[in-house]
Amino acid sequence: MRILLKFPIACDADAAWRALHSPAALAELYGPLLSLDQLGPAPTRWEPGMDAAVSLSALGLLPVGQQLISISDRVVTTADGEVRILRDSGTPLTGPLAALDVWDHQMAVSPLPDGRCLWRERLVIGGRAAPLLWPALWATWQWRAGRIRALAPSWAHDPAPAAD
Repeated sequence: MRILLKFPIACDADAAWRALHSPAALAELYGPLLSLDQLGPAPTRWEPGMDAAVSLSALGLLPVGQQLISISDRVVTTADGEVRILRDSGTPLTGPLAALDVWDHQMAVSPLPDGRCLWRERLVIGGRAAPLLWPALWATWQWRAGRIRALAPSWAHDPAPAAD
């Protein structure tokens, strides 16, 4: 089963790409509906090959479960230009989502001619519990879409990482 999102956001693709790698930006996407807390050392940036575990709670009160986030990046060149894709191939560890056998979450950003960014997202879930969990995940992804649109303008003000 799939959940797809596709819409323009009010920041450039570089700012969106930085936000995709920011644990703080991810936490903002779900707030105040869900709280995300790092389990273990909290990175300031997710790098390809990095695994991180987070704990989720509804409204910061009710535990929802733990999720392993496993990041990989790739770049695809299309006729319309460069598309940068972040893939989280982690998995739910505990809670209701742990009943899923498949969890594949990809987020893509690409520049638009007007300087904004095209945001695309695909979540693929599978397993016997998927039909039961899909409606709640679909609703959560609609919430995410609204939060992404609302927060994207602030991402344009995040500084680029310092060059080594």
